[in-house]
Amino acid sequence: MNLRRMLFLSLSIVLFACADDPQPKPKGFLALEYPEAEYSRMDIGCPYSFEKNELATISPALTNTPCWINLDYELMSGAIYLTYQKINNNLDSLLRDAQKLPLQHTIKADAIEGDIYTNDIRNTYGMFYEVSGNAASQAQFYLTDSTNHFLTGSVYFESQPNYDSIVPAADYLKKDIRYLMESLEWK
Repeated sequence: MNLRRMLFLSLSIVLFACADDPQPKPKGFLALEYPEAEYSRMDIGCPYSFEKNELATISPALTNTPCWINLDYELMSGAIYLTYQKINNNLDSLLRDAQKLPLQHTIKADAIEGDIYTNDIRNTYGMFYEVSGNAASQAQFYLTDSTNHFLTGSVYFESQPNYDSIVPAADYLKKDIRYLMESLEWK
């Protein structure tokens, strides 16, 4: 009987030892898909108007400052915060503040790239900042006509920044910001 057990044990070892070694699963990325953007002009009685994504809802900013609004994207748990200021011989300080804001994210950001924006037809000039990495805001911008109007915007999500997880939503909102910038009109 010992011989049978030895034979059975040997055969079992041979059969089970031939199995493939377990391999870790490859890293995966979220396959989040959002609906195709549909835009319409919004006018809320402010000195500016633009075309917004139908997916976004407009809400007033927490400060109750006139013409400071949020474009809320419930599907993504994110928002674009817009702040408007009338220029009153303070364009230099407004520009300085708007250009410092993206730099506050350099501690967590992997990179910050700025693109100059110019639209002579609509008299709109500014910058678009794209932030990559675990920064609090993934995109920021400012627009001005250099004489009367100054608008800034920032993207924020309602979660702790984890760049790998929010990339699809951040990319979607960056496209919306660029569309907002291109469609902005001063009144």
